[in-house]
Amino acid sequence: MKKMLLGLALAMGLSGTAMASGASFALDKAPKRTNDMAALQNGAKIFVNYCLSCHSAAFMRYNRLRDIGLTDKQIAENLTFATDKIGDTMKAAIDPKQAKEFFGANPPDLSVIARSRASGAGSGSDYIYTFLRTYYRDETKPTGWNNMVFPNVGMPNPLWELQGERARVMEKVESHGHETEVLKGWDQVKPGTMTSEQFDQNVGDLVAYLQWMAEPAANTRVRIGVWVLLFLGVFTLVAWRLNAAFWKDIK
Repeated sequence: MKKMLLGLALAMGLSGTAMASGASFALDKAPKRTNDMAALQNGAKIFVNYCLSCHSAAFMRYNRLRDIGLTDKQIAENLTFATDKIGDTMKAAIDPKQAKEFFGANPPDLSVIARSRASGAGSGSDYIYTFLRTYYRDETKPTGWNNMVFPNVGMPNPLWELQGERARVMEKVESHGHETEVLKGWDQVKPGTMTSEQFDQNVGDLVAYLQWMAEPAANTRVRIGVWVLLFLGVFTLVAWRLNAAFWKDIK
């Protein structure tokens, strides 16, 4: 049930705009961990356990997880719940017809969600990272939950057991001649199974995995790019000195 809740939360929440109290809500900066193999492995575990029940990642194959340090045995034993073949793509466990019946629409594919959510307010990773960490209790809503990034979200907090229950603390401020409410902090109503630091760490790992999955070759491309620039720098120096040697006796 928790997996389906997280899947629907992403389906509904990630498609919204970053707004709060009628104004854009500042996004937190997602940690950069796409080079951290341990973080990516933990993020992959969270993704498979909580997201893949409803969301597919049709452009990602299980065996591509070798790139983050996992062996075929580890992938097969711990991550391939929806298939027996590690060469298969990551398809959602839920039947598309059931998903449409339950949610009104099929949850979106998450293969490139970390890229598609980018905006002027921040990167797609920043959006997801902030969205998953800004749920709060709101008894005026049918679900009892709301979200700072996506106000009036139709999905309750899927990670409430981990994060606990929180209430937002707002304060009124003057802005451009108008009185508005801004977030001052959080009041922990009920503790979760994780501390705030542990929860943020795990959400950061999940976001890092989603960012890596959106472009698995990014790290390799960056490394190759550095070597190409170094080569061009050395080649430019050699070409410059060679040119000087060719023309030194010509007036």
